[in-house]
Order: sequence, then C-alpha cells, then structure tokens
Amino acid sequence: MTSSGAILVLSGPSGAGKSSLIKRVSEVIGAHYFSISTTTRTIREGEKDGVDYYFVSIEEFEKDIEAEQFLEYALVHGNYYGTSVKPVKEALKAGKLVVFDIDVQGNMSVKNRFGDITTSVFITTPSLKELEHRLRLRGTDSEEIIQNRMQMAKREVQRISEYEFFIVNDDLEKAAKFLITIAKAARLKIPTSTINKFIIDWEN
Repeated sequence: MTSSGAILVLSGPSGAGKSSLIKRVSEVIGAHYFSISTTTRTIREGEKDGVDYYFVSIEEFEKDIEAEQFLEYALVHGNYYGTSVKPVKEALKAGKLVVFDIDVQGNMSVKNRFGDITTSVFITTPSLKELEHRLRLRGTDSEEIIQNRMQMAKREVQRISEYEFFIVNDDLEKAAKFLITIAKAARLKIPTSTINKFIIDWEN
C-alpha cells in the first residue's frame, strides 16, 4: 500500500523550542510542507509573501471565510490571521507531510477536519521555571508579554492529554531524534477511505 500525505501537528508554549526542532528535523523527514498562515496585515520589511505569510486583502480573506477555506482563523488587533486549507490539501495530494505549528485550539480544528491522517505532538520545557528562563534569555519580550506567555503556557500544559505524543525539549538532539521517529510514523497513517477501499478490494 503506497504512502499518502499526512499531517503532523506541533503545539506547545512559546519558548519551548518548536522552531529550533523544526529546523533541526526538516532536512531528514522527507518531502514536507510547513503550513504558513494567511494574514491581512501589511507586509513588513524583510518578509516575503509565501514564505513568512500569505498576505491578502481583507476582501480576499472574508471571501475565503464565506467559502470555508480556513481550518481556523482569528481577528487580532484589527487584522485577520488564519490557516488556509487550500495549500494543505495540495500538499497532501502531492504526498507530502504537512507540518503545523499551532496552538491547542488549532490542533482541535485540524483533527476535526483531517483526524484520520493527523499525528499530534505537544512540545514543552522540563518546567515552568525553565520556560521563564528561556523567554527572558530571548531578550525580545516585555515583562508583560513574558507574564502573559507563562499564563498561557499553564493553560496549554493542562491539555497535553489531547495529544498522541509528548516531548520534553530538555536536550535538543534527543528531542529531534524523537520527533524524526514520530514524523516517519505519521506518514504511515492510512486514511479511513483508503482502508475501506482495501477491504472491499480484498474481499473481491
């Protein structure tokens, strides 16, 4: 039975090292597509359309909302942000592993739409104290933002049981090896429709 496209959802607190892990494993997990958000905010200096975000007009975004073209979306500070389903479907059709870096709410949206080919992983630090240390080490966030991120992390950690796998990113190399194994296994998930077709063919 040939392998088809699959989905790998990565969630976890800001500061848990998801981006570092993705960079570390991206070259060894085979053909994949990293899901990029669509937004109506103005493109910033140094950003590229189709790389950092898909930049669209408010009219285009709202048209896609009506056409149910988003897995999930939100209005933040006057701008829309969302995950477009079209490039995801195209990547799946091409047999790629689609990788999402989304929050716990986004994970539920993806599972509701693509549950039978979705593998979910929650990534976090060994402790809240370590998370705070990493956030402060960044030197990019204000005290208010750091506190908000920590409060959000406390809520997110309560939902680890909603995920199939759980990685404590204490050692980047070990965490990367674990994630590579999960990514390879994710590709082996077979859609229910394919299983049903196999059963019918098998019986005949």
